[in-house]
Amino acid sequence: MIITRPRDWSRIKANLAEIGARSVFLVGCGQCATVAHTGGEQELLEAKARFESEGIAVAGWAVGEVACHLGGTRLTTRKHHGELDEADAIVVLACGAGVQTVADSTSKPVFPGLDSVFLGNVIRHGVFEERCQMCGDCVLDLTAGICPVTTCPKGLLNGPCGGMWEGKCEVLTDRDCTHVRIQRRLAEQGRRQTDVLPPKDYSKKLKPGAINLRDGRTTRSGGEGR
Repeated sequence: MIITRPRDWSRIKANLAEIGARSVFLVGCGQCATVAHTGGEQELLEAKARFESEGIAVAGWAVGEVACHLGGTRLTTRKHHGELDEADAIVVLACGAGVQTVADSTSKPVFPGLDSVFLGNVIRHGVFEERCQMCGDCVLDLTAGICPVTTCPKGLLNGPCGGMWEGKCEVLTDRDCTHVRIQRRLAEQGRRQTDVLPPKDYSKKLKPGAINLRDGRTTRSGGEGR
């Protein structure tokens, strides 16, 4: 899931002031932002109270099933067209993908209310960890399901740094070194990884990525597809 955090309030106000917005419509996300407690119903109501305390009217709000789904978001905007017409701008409490999807669904100015920070694993309720960078050149088959590039603070692909001490990470001193964990898990599985992993091929990460399941193509373009 995409982990987000609240955007600096002064920046949001500056965005609205730039266009002279006196009223807003708020959009949240029923998936990632709700789980992360940054863009669910409660957070939208809190944002509504804050806007109103600053003298900015809230014409309405909606939490769709998932903000980055274009069809669903367009349906949400149609359902709330009256409230949207009254708003000068839309503030989206969702990840960057959700913000762009909302912007594709309306002619109103759209501004982010959150910052996207990482792709997170849900460890337990309210606890998230970044474990994948979606690099397009996965080595998890060779590293016992532990990503060395993402979970090592220094992004080291091969082996621990010189600062590792007694199996602990030099940067996150309360954690075991990623490469120690990899070797330990491999040993527990009766496996070994002795070859040096080649430099990652970041050309395999599509920018902008697009997959069209309708015709089976993976392309670098497609961001404008509908």
